[in-house]
Amino acid sequence: MEALECIKTRRSVRKFTEQPIERALIEQIVAAAAYAPSWKNTQIARYTVVTDPQKKQRLADECMMDFTYNQKTTSHAPALVVLTALTGRSGYERDGSFSTAQGTHWQSFDAGVAAQTFCLAAHALGLGTVIMGIFDENKVRSVLALPEEQTVAALIAIGHPAEQPICPKRKDVETLLHFVG
Repeated sequence: MEALECIKTRRSVRKFTEQPIERALIEQIVAAAAYAPSWKNTQIARYTVVTDPQKKQRLADECMMDFTYNQKTTSHAPALVVLTALTGRSGYERDGSFSTAQGTHWQSFDAGVAAQTFCLAAHALGLGTVIMGIFDENKVRSVLALPEEQTVAALIAIGHPAEQPICPKRKDVETLLHFVG
């Protein structure tokens, strides 16, 4: 699939078939996502894949802040990817100081780039994804016993799409673009 076609056809998929995802396919997606750019090549993104139905149900019931869409998506997706970011690296110099006025925000930027790269790679390989941001980080951390030096950046449901959502209306270039001469 051509890059521009991949970007233009990727959608947030919330309904999946029951077909499981092969471990090798997820490994291939993460290998591609490893090429996402990051602050001074810190490569802070980490991926925890949850496939156990009971663990996914527990995440849906306990961690989604009663947000029905995320609860349903989490419990029905063949896999849930918990994207975490190593803390204290992105935006920092080796001496611990910031070299950006963005401070700790740069960590979120790097995690977002990694999430989108992951989702585009999954789409190119025929899988659907949706990035979810409504969750209780401390509860997710507790259910999965995540390392203390990692923060939960996003949850990504992944699977074989049961449907292909239509593209919502996009803003035109004139609205999005401004040149300063």
